[in-house]
Amino acid sequence: MSRAITVLLLLMLIQCGLVAVVFWPQDQRAGETAPQTLIPFATATVDELRIGDDYDNEAVLVKSGEQWLLPDLENLPADPEKVKAVLEAIQLQPGNWPIARSSAARQRFQVADYYYQRKLTLLADGEKLGTLYLGTSPGFRKVHARNEQEATIYSIPLNTFELPAVSDAWLEPRLLQLRTPLRIDADLYNLYLEDGHWLSRTGGTPDEQELETLLATLKSLKVEGVADEDLQRELSDAEADLVLNIQSLAGEVTLELVSLNGGHYIHSSEFPLFFKLNRGDYERLAGIDVSLIAGDTRSE
Repeated sequence: MSRAITVLLLLMLIQCGLVAVVFWPQDQRAGETAPQTLIPFATATVDELRIGDDYDNEAVLVKSGEQWLLPDLENLPADPEKVKAVLEAIQLQPGNWPIARSSAARQRFQVADYYYQRKLTLLADGEKLGTLYLGTSPGFRKVHARNEQEATIYSIPLNTFELPAVSDAWLEPRLLQLRTPLRIDADLYNLYLEDGHWLSRTGGTPDEQELETLLATLKSLKVEGVADEDLQRELSDAEADLVLNIQSLAGEVTLELVSLNGGHYIHSSEFPLFFKLNRGDYERLAGIDVSLIAGDTRSE
């Protein structure tokens, strides 16, 4: 008799265990907030971004074809990698759970509509798709974010400094790079590529190190933003320290280097504005030894 009771108790325990395994996780999940999305649309549909901060600054980026442009800067190209990083960050991946929903949390994490660090508005065909508020950082390369239509707060892989609210900071830094020059004409030297070899119009052979410095600098050239508006006219009137006329597979371009008031600037015939140039690139271009680059061996 006692053995039968023991067997029955054992069977009952097994049944209870099965019930707990089958039903308990579902009951627990029923009380949790289901994973949601920060934005209810695909970022591929976005063709305009407006980034504002709490100082009323705003940067505007507009997509034209496959390129992002800066309308406040004569439609200069924006850095595509920076734009891509932002759009990927706000498109939440599955499993990204909300971390808070209360009004107190919105203020604490600085994602309220009246208190935020960045305000990101996304548009398509002139119509607003949504607005996101970005605030404090919970950790390395993380920022709290909230859709203005929702109370839910998320943590997304982004930093607020990756969302500058000034157009200048979105500029494509590589827009003046020349990958395949075929001919380079300056006031004091003229070089051309023939059968894979660089030659000088004077009949000499360019010094290998000077030539490599010139070509490498043109290939890796990066601008550091646009010169201040007040400086643009002054730079236009200033005499260039160096003028380079360059023919490449992409076409012909003229670069003018100007130093003014301790700053270094460059202008390209392809664009209407002067750009800031770091001192290193400026000195590598303006400091080329003319006799060496022209292959003049008479001074030896």
